[in-house]
Amino acid sequence: MKRVLVVFPTAWDAKQLAACRIGLGAELEIELARPALEDCPWRFDVLGFIEEQVRRGAGRIHGVLSSSDYPGAAAAAAIARGLGLPGPEPAALLRCSHKYYARLAQREAVPDATPPFALVPARLPLAPLAGVPFPCFVKPVKGSFSVLARRIADAAELEAFLEQAAVREFTELHMQMFNQLVAHWTPFEIDGGHFIAEGLLPGSLVTVEGFAAGGEVEILGVVDSILHPETGSFLRFDYPSALPEPVQQRMAAIARRAIQGLGLRDSPFNVEMAFDPERDRIGIIEVNPRLCGQFADLYQKVDGVHGYEVALALATGRRPVLRRGEGAFRRASSFPLRTFAPARVLSAPDAARIAEVEREFPGALVWCECEPGQVLADFTSGEDGSSARYAVVNLGAPDAEELLARFEALRARLGFALAPL
Repeated sequence: MKRVLVVFPTAWDAKQLAACRIGLGAELEIELARPALEDCPWRFDVLGFIEEQVRRGAGRIHGVLSSSDYPGAAAAAAIARGLGLPGPEPAALLRCSHKYYARLAQREAVPDATPPFALVPARLPLAPLAGVPFPCFVKPVKGSFSVLARRIADAAELEAFLEQAAVREFTELHMQMFNQLVAHWTPFEIDGGHFIAEGLLPGSLVTVEGFAAGGEVEILGVVDSILHPETGSFLRFDYPSALPEPVQQRMAAIARRAIQGLGLRDSPFNVEMAFDPERDRIGIIEVNPRLCGQFADLYQKVDGVHGYEVALALATGRRPVLRRGEGAFRRASSFPLRTFAPARVLSAPDAARIAEVEREFPGALVWCECEPGQVLADFTSGEDGSSARYAVVNLGAPDAEELLARFEALRARLGFALAPL
């Protein structure tokens, strides 16, 4: 029996792995390492953790993976290397994760899809942003979801942003593990205590997901991001994409060149992109060298291949087998449930209710992220700065209209109730 170690397991992993139809079947055993991502402190000794897992895993672990962007993906690559197992080179993975060095590689590989960018030290006084006009988009060189990613109107707003206590806390504390990994595995001179300013990329947002196997890059699918018209928050994620097929093919070609230029091999990836129809322009927002745990079952619902199935195959030295149109549904979406005003949770489904609702709606997966009595008011540290997410529902249906109808019915059955503060 082959044993796969999942490091820094995320909230997605257990449910997605249970839903995954793994080609190896009973020959594969999953081991979830501790700590889980949500229990990992900022001052965690990630290099010591890697060393321990290599020592414990010798002769008993046959693959390593993580759906965690930070620090999971880099730690998984380092452990796999230490055990002589399949996986990406840690330096290449960290190049993808470090937004400044990733942009340098993208500018060489896909210049037309790379916006102007400039490094921004997280301290004052600021030098002028060479080649990046205001308004621009500013984010940490190593982000976590969209925390501290902002549209900035001018130099004064940028200085005020960098003076925030949250910025100092993020760069001085949250980046400690990333800085350990960068110092140990790369020659990079720029650590996680910096931001990057980028030219704005208007248009429709998508995620192009795929994998690199050896020197070849394959595309798993293109997922549309549907945004709130006022806040820009993610309202849902739709698969397959509604963009014209020629546009999707161009996106796939850009993703292939970018991944090859970054040197990523034997790894899942997802590339966030924007398509501006007015200028017929595609731009890369960022590259994530890992599978997207939230979307993994969307491909299974439509195509019959699960994202974790792909990741597990790569981790155990097999080439993933792609399928198209072999799923039970024609459409699938992931629906984040959000509140846009501070609220208290009056009721939320327990595990038994969630399991009951999932049985009533075949193929549905539900993640509850709140509990009765909890106050949902911290919007600044969330993924969009404008809302608090309290659950996620993944669902499939024959068409878009039926999908939305099923979602409303399922949400009603879950029984969430919020009261404004």
